[in-house]
Amino acid sequence: MENFEHKIILIFFTALGIMLGAVLIGSLAAVLVREPSLAVMLKLARDIKIWAIAAAIGGTFSTFEILESGLFNGEVRAVIKQIFYIGSALAGTQAGYYLILALCGGNTE
Repeated sequence: MENFEHKIILIFFTALGIMLGAVLIGSLAAVLVREPSLAVMLKLARDIKIWAIAAAIGGTFSTFEILESGLFNGEVRAVIKQIFYIGSALAGTQAGYYLILALCGGNTE
């Protein structure tokens, strides 16, 4: 069980790091090309969410393979683990989005 808990935490912080890193480096690029960095940060935060989730869980194909084998071969435990992994990635991504939102002043526009 220790390995499962470690992987959940690793996935959460990986998704969080992808969100924060992509948005902060993207805003640096916005400064270099003289665009409003806060607007670019918010746009990137909205656009990068799904990619952060996919990258944090290690790609989508392995997840779909595990889900497929779990559903069709009766391995319910593997399906439940994947659901927790996806939930952890979603939580990390959403936490990163809220941090960026707070950094930008709370505007969603």
